[in-house]
Amino acid sequence: MIELIFFIIFVLSFVGILYILIKKIPVLNTMPQNGNAGIREHHYVQDIERKIKEIIKNFEKQNFLHKFLSFAKVMILRLEIRIDKLLHKVRKKAQEKK
Repeated sequence: MIELIFFIIFVLSFVGILYILIKKIPVLNTMPQNGNAGIREHHYVQDIERKIKEIIKNFEKQNFLHKFLSFAKVMILRLEIRIDKLLHKVRKKAQEKK
């Protein structure tokens, strides 16, 4: 009995979905295919979108600059450590000669 009720609900739901699709397919076919809904955006919205794109672009540039400067800092610190070791060796040799 319960299976019959579930089957009836399923069939009615399926028929309802088919009815909605049959009614809306002609309307969907008249819509543009490129994604524009035919509503022109206000220049305020376009300005906001442009500003957001600029912020993202600047953030990406700053992120790249940050990575590059961090890499340069690490390389300079490594070079400084090597120079410090060489100076330490030279000073040690100079003290031994005295």
